[in-house]
Amino acid sequence: QVQLVESGGGLVQAGGSLRLSCAASGNIFSMYGMGWYRQAPGKQREWVAGITVGGIRNYRDSVKGRFSIFRDSPNNRVYLQMDSLKPEDTAVYYCSVNAVWGKGTLVTVSS
Repeated sequence: QVQLVESGGGLVQAGGSLRLSCAASGNIFSMYGMGWYRQAPGKQREWVAGITVGGIRNYRDSVKGRFSIFRDSPNNRVYLQMDSLKPEDTAVYYCSVNAVWGKGTLVTVSS
């Protein structure tokens, strides 16, 4: 079955950058769109960014201009480049493809 593994999270100061990676065990990124989601402590999970099969990218308003989603389909990998990080970006970040979810990677942004 398809499995997703996120990596790249960590602790950074406000204004810093991180690049998250989502690796898939199967060749699925060429067939399905992909999304990044996050869940902050005590809050509901929210959608962050997505990329369609056709390569159309969308972002929630709060991360536009700061986050970028891109993919490397031949290597079954999708990334989320996060720049100008803010404390409110602190959350566990998940990737999802065709209703399959990874375990998440923690991003902590300090002041």
